[in-house]
Amino acid sequence: MIKSNQHFFNALLVLFDIAVVSVTLWFAWYIRFASPFFTDGIRSLRLNSYIRLVTILIPTYEVLFLAFGLYRPYRKQPFMKECQEIILANTMGIVIVLAVLYTSRSVDFSRYMLGLFYVFAIVGMSLERGMVRRILHSLREHGFNIKHIIVVGAGALGQAFVEKATGDRQLGYAICGYVDDYYPKEDKDGIPILGTTREMNEILENNRVDEVVIALPNTSYRRIDEVIDKCEYQGIKTQIIPDYFNLIQGSRPAFDELDGIPLINTRYIPLDEPMNKFMKRLADIIISLVFLVVFSPFLLVIAILVKVTSPGPVIYKQIRVGMNRQEFNIYKFRSMRNDIPEVGNTVWTTENDPRKTKFGAFIRKTSIDELPQFVNVLKGDMSVVGPRPERPYYVHKFKDEVPKYMIKHHVRPGLTGWAQVNGWRGDTSIVERIKCDIDYIEKWTPWLDIKIFFMTFPAMFKNAY
Repeated sequence: MIKSNQHFFNALLVLFDIAVVSVTLWFAWYIRFASPFFTDGIRSLRLNSYIRLVTILIPTYEVLFLAFGLYRPYRKQPFMKECQEIILANTMGIVIVLAVLYTSRSVDFSRYMLGLFYVFAIVGMSLERGMVRRILHSLREHGFNIKHIIVVGAGALGQAFVEKATGDRQLGYAICGYVDDYYPKEDKDGIPILGTTREMNEILENNRVDEVVIALPNTSYRRIDEVIDKCEYQGIKTQIIPDYFNLIQGSRPAFDELDGIPLINTRYIPLDEPMNKFMKRLADIIISLVFLVVFSPFLLVIAILVKVTSPGPVIYKQIRVGMNRQEFNIYKFRSMRNDIPEVGNTVWTTENDPRKTKFGAFIRKTSIDELPQFVNVLKGDMSVVGPRPERPYYVHKFKDEVPKYMIKHHVRPGLTGWAQVNGWRGDTSIVERIKCDIDYIEKWTPWLDIKIFFMTFPAMFKNAY
């Protein structure tokens, strides 16, 4: 059996990644300047100029790969997730390299070559990681690099772990059997009961064991302590499945520490991680700036039409509740008459609401009235994508009526969101809306934001009034 050694595999991956970066950079140089594909006559730039890029590329990319989790254990990371991280790391890497070249005024570098390198690097690294996975998978199918595991506890916790571990052969887990004090020595769903916790020393000595997974209830803390002592005596690592794992929400738990005291966050929120938070905020700033600059003439026309079609201010401000339950003023193009009492804080807008102006009905139907909220995004009150913010009156109302309603305030509210693109906007079910919001918060990825962004356009005219 080949013992699993993550440090060894990580060292190999670092070397493979360095090789891929170096080879794809050379290949991009060759295609641009030494192949017949480009015939613009540029032959004077020397390869040495681009070789110097390696001193920037390799450390930059290695730091990014580490930050994006590309050196986490292969057994538990889906390949498509890894490919997504490769694309994101390469995108940020090429942006950093371009920024360095621009600030150092290295104008002699070819944009075509860097673009080719970006594409080749993504393809090359994805193929590299896929080949490594395939090799490890093949080794495990032939009995190599297998982790032999004993599960202490044949109850619901232990059975759930065994089902997951045996359900995916690529993980390379072999379940030797259960250890349990309350079951006789017989097979349980095809997995043998090896004995009791009192016989742990003999069981470990008589079986090939790499790791012990403890799946006992919290009430058995004394037995847990004894099992750990016996495993450490034999030099075998242990892992504990907490009896309260069903209370941990989301795709995976988040662990923290306070001066040596371990803490488990009961709800994992990807946007709590600094890198994710930085990436999303950077994207918000770029998108809102580009939109406000490019569409400023259109926004000016809408503002003029709002002003000439009804008296009153162009921009309507309303208090909403945002991230961390902080209140802020949300901006909209005014769509209501200015000569009637303000009732908007406690009354829903209806489809045939008499308060709407004729032009206001149009911009609400097309969601154009929401466009000034790009200013909110630029200010940091909102994000382009996120749960829609609500008025304080309804927040207090739904807090008591809708389970887990306040979870939506863990992240910045958005111009558009997962609930809205699925049709839950306007006067629709708040329960279904908050389910979508929580699903978004727990499963956030940059790809989900991109998906929601493009789904927004066909959804703009649904339930909008």
